[in-house]
Amino acid sequence: MRILFMGTSEFAVPALNELIVQKFNIVGVVTQPDRPKGRGRKLSPSPVKALATEHNLQIIQPKKIRIKESVEVLLELKPDVIVVAAFGQLLPQTVLDIPPCGVINIHPSILPKYRGAAPIQWAVINGEKETGVSLMLLDQGEDTGDVISIEKVGISDEDTAQTIHDKLADLGAKRLADLLSNLSTERPPSAIPQNHDDATHAPRLTKEIGHINWHHHATAIHNLIRGTVGWPGAATIYGDGLQVKIIKTIPHPKNNTIVDTNLQKQPGTIKVTPERKLYVVTGEGELQILQVQPATKGVMEVGDFINGYHLMTGDRFYRLENTQKKLIDYE
Repeated sequence: MRILFMGTSEFAVPALNELIVQKFNIVGVVTQPDRPKGRGRKLSPSPVKALATEHNLQIIQPKKIRIKESVEVLLELKPDVIVVAAFGQLLPQTVLDIPPCGVINIHPSILPKYRGAAPIQWAVINGEKETGVSLMLLDQGEDTGDVISIEKVGISDEDTAQTIHDKLADLGAKRLADLLSNLSTERPPSAIPQNHDDATHAPRLTKEIGHINWHHHATAIHNLIRGTVGWPGAATIYGDGLQVKIIKTIPHPKNNTIVDTNLQKQPGTIKVTPERKLYVVTGEGELQILQVQPATKGVMEVGDFINGYHLMTGDRFYRLENTQKKLIDYE
């Protein structure tokens, strides 16, 4: 079977690697063009390109997959099936029509829930207790095609978007290899239409989504921090303007360790205990902070943050306003 692989990000790497390890016939790898990275803005290959280069696979990097020239390159490869994992561009019908066995996509959610660019992050942000990986046949919609199979995984209170990403990437790779091992070269695998009435959307994250609103519930803020780990991160402002990313927390939805009733009414208020623990008042309950990352610094334990920046009970965290980038208080 002639397989054309299309992917770009780290999520796609386990799938391509599994096909390589199991010695599938990969006739080409399509990935996004190299992008500038780092302070020097040096052009860097995608994670998928790096793996494909290591194994001397043919690499195609179209700026736009929809244009005639790109489609013609894919036609020349004569794939029996196209496999897609986090490629980054919607495929036109001219590409979907190329392989006789269809275009199979690995999507990290329990479809039709969380269609879109950030299904893992939104599942964690929304406090879901389970998610999964769906193998599906692509159509021209955004994750609207018929579903071949779904496998579920649990989300614990300690999981982050990164830990779930890694679990689903590995699981999707294994299920893809199992499917391809038994796939006919003449027709697509059997699949079931999605119930579009049950669909939910998972749009791409923005920096503003990570701006912590301390007026929200402690558990909701905890989930936001877990779901935005890596990028964009969950950010707040300490004191007169120090931007801080909150990395690791424990929610205490019913706790109230701050006995001063005036402080209790002010979300964002900090309490520092004699044991150098840090609690923050939220709209409901408190959030214990375990790890932070001040601007221009590395990740640090909360005790080092308290000592280094001289935090005291009664200090405040503030929200960074989305548009004007100024401090706002809570009424």
